[in-house]
Amino acid sequence: MNHYPHPMLAREGWSFIFFALLAAIGSLYFLGLAWSIPAWIFFVFCVQFFRDPARPIPQGEKSVLSPADGRIVVIEPARDPWLDRESVKVSVFMNVFNVHSNRSPVDGEIMHCWYHPGKFLNASLDKASLENERNALHIRTRDGFDITCVQVAGLIARRILCYVDSGQKMTRGQRYGFIRFGSRVDLYLPPETRIKVGVGETVKASSTILAELP
Repeated sequence: MNHYPHPMLAREGWSFIFFALLAAIGSLYFLGLAWSIPAWIFFVFCVQFFRDPARPIPQGEKSVLSPADGRIVVIEPARDPWLDRESVKVSVFMNVFNVHSNRSPVDGEIMHCWYHPGKFLNASLDKASLENERNALHIRTRDGFDITCVQVAGLIARRILCYVDSGQKMTRGQRYGFIRFGSRVDLYLPPETRIKVGVGETVKASSTILAELP
């Protein structure tokens, strides 16, 4: 199923890209090539930041896919603050050069959705999970496993976008949100989950298998 309602560039970035292009063309026309270079650099940055390519989606029923592009910064036993249970926490940190669209890690139904305002600490820090602006989804798979998927704003990010809500069903790899300009996504998985990645590993949204459910 195609979950990408736009060609390669996320719709969240269309206005940024358009105005960056206008600024670059305008500065080139009125100021000349040398003075327009910063504007062209910003335009290129916007295009690369808001790219949103389709990805191959593994279909294993037990597989938990990466919800974001980035680097694994945390794998540890943790208390899920949203469902108040023991879990394994896996965190993916996104820098400004990663794709920032967020995609469902599993097939399942959204049981609850929570938004929590907060700070804008560096998203690579552990305390960002508890203190930064964040949006959490409680997803229940068809086999009854509960997964919490949390979008966490970062140092530069000021906007978490989430397009789903309680009662909706999602399929693995489905695009459900976007975070602007540096952030992270935390997954809280059942304690018996078999983790398939390591800290420091680079992962791709939808195509990297992070874990296997029991």
